[in-house]
Amino acid sequence: ADMWRAVAAAAASAPARALCRAPPPLHPSPRRQAVSVAVSPAAGLADERVETRVAGLSPGQPVTLRAVAADERGCLFQSCAHYRADGRGELHLGTDASHGGDYTGVEPMGLFWSLAPAGMEKPYQRLVPRSTGTPMKVEMLVHEGHSQPGAIPGPVVAKAEVERWFTAPGVRRIRLKEGGVRGSLFLPPGDGPFPGVIDMYGDEGGLIEFRSSLLATRGFAALSLPYFDFEDLPKVMKEFKLEYFEEAARFLQRHPKVKGPGVGVIGTGKGAELGLSMITFLPEVVAAVSVSGCSSNTVADLHYGDMTLPGLRFDMNKVSVSDTGVFDTFEALDDPTNPANSPCTIPIEKAEGHFLLVVGEDDRMWKSSLYAELAIGRLRQHGKENFELLSYPGAGHRIDPPSTPFCQVAMDRVLGVPVLGGGESKAHAHAQEHSWGKIQEFLHLHLG
Repeated sequence: ADMWRAVAAAAASAPARALCRAPPPLHPSPRRQAVSVAVSPAAGLADERVETRVAGLSPGQPVTLRAVAADERGCLFQSCAHYRADGRGELHLGTDASHGGDYTGVEPMGLFWSLAPAGMEKPYQRLVPRSTGTPMKVEMLVHEGHSQPGAIPGPVVAKAEVERWFTAPGVRRIRLKEGGVRGSLFLPPGDGPFPGVIDMYGDEGGLIEFRSSLLATRGFAALSLPYFDFEDLPKVMKEFKLEYFEEAARFLQRHPKVKGPGVGVIGTGKGAELGLSMITFLPEVVAAVSVSGCSSNTVADLHYGDMTLPGLRFDMNKVSVSDTGVFDTFEALDDPTNPANSPCTIPIEKAEGHFLLVVGEDDRMWKSSLYAELAIGRLRQHGKENFELLSYPGAGHRIDPPSTPFCQVAMDRVLGVPVLGGGESKAHAHAQEHSWGKIQEFLHLHLG
């Protein structure tokens, strides 16, 4: 923890503490001993579980546990859950069940994955780190009595602060301007060589680094690769050249710290689909993790030399809007099984490498379960068994590393409207935790 503290001291970040101090109770109730809340580790990695224990309560005492965090822009997120102390006046979130609030049941990390914008904030915002060098600070508060989400909670009887780091000490971040390639390369501590992975997100564009930095913390040389709306890359998704992704794959494969002979790719949404094209056409790429991807090329045409994969189109007439103004795009993408759309299909049967398909069965952004079935059908039709499928009931679209707060509806950066991603918070959280381990196993297996 001292090492984390040293890094923390160097990192400047506005603590959430100042934003979430509750007023002192006017009439503190008499108490035999001070109530305490302990979170262990107090500073640790964002993809690891913490242990939360409360002591000093009265037997059976009802309390509300609350978590509060602020993002880099100062937007406040919070969550709460209702507990009762055991016969010794103690609570352990690893074994004791929540009876209400934002989740129920035994959920050691429930307060983290149920963090959502506080009542006074704009709704539909995601709590994801924009900078990986500073920790996300979460304040854990114990309040008297059971208070409903959004209501003013009872007096605070104990609190503690937790730091959630997205990078470990010793991980190096190298900003890239290598030929046409942009992004950030994260290297684990030590001499290596390390298995190399390219990491891409979806149609929100820009540079998203937190998964790459966690992968580097877990022993991978991870290249966070933006492909539009970043520096001098194209502003919008109009058309793509696979040569850009080929240059990135070759850069990573030839890096002295990267183990050969091939590299892997992990992508979410549009990034997953680009990953499927990379493993299909680029011999450098030998393993692909597709999170909620499509097995056809979508929206933007993809060129590679003389070849073009046209993009399946979205029909905006098939988008439905709820009474609360939330957009549902589930039916909007053209049908990939329509023979007229066969030129858009990525010929994944040509790939020599291995596929891991990760889908949430309640993805409402688009039909990722169907697209995974189509991909598997296509591989099997060509006598191939080079795939694994992780299909999660109740999970939505963006399956991120563990404890990333669940966001059923998120503001779309391109459309500027709230879009339904689907899923149910508890099932989605469990999918994130399970898939993260499986993704690392898969990449280690096929990249060494």
